[in-house]
Amino acid sequence: MEAVAKLNNVPTSPRKMRLVANLIRGEKVNKALNILKFEPKQGAARLEKLLLSAISNWQQKNQDVDLEDADLFVKTITVDSGRILKRLRPAPQGRAHRIRKRSNHVTLVLDSAAPQTEEKVETKDKKDK
Repeated sequence: MEAVAKLNNVPTSPRKMRLVANLIRGEKVNKALNILKFEPKQGAARLEKLLLSAISNWQQKNQDVDLEDADLFVKTITVDSGRILKRLRPAPQGRAHRIRKRSNHVTLVLDSAAPQTEEKVETKDKKDK
């Protein structure tokens, strides 16, 4: 069972956030939390909070399954460009340079690596017949 968490309009450039997101892509949840906790980059704290939110979303969907038995991992994490705030900075000789303050949107999907329950396996067998 998958769980999704989204983070919109983070005031960090997408390129900087992708550096941190690439560290946890495909990792187990416990390892990903440890990586983000000790990563000094700016986006790590926000991604750690997002990962905790995704874990909480997964627990809400699967209240009957124990978190340790589920063997959760980061299935996908995407960092897309958000809105760009355009500002002007004074430049020499009466000119102005445009400053682009970038933001991003992050989508995190968790999945369980544990084998499926028996009910789901039985329904697939019925469809094959």
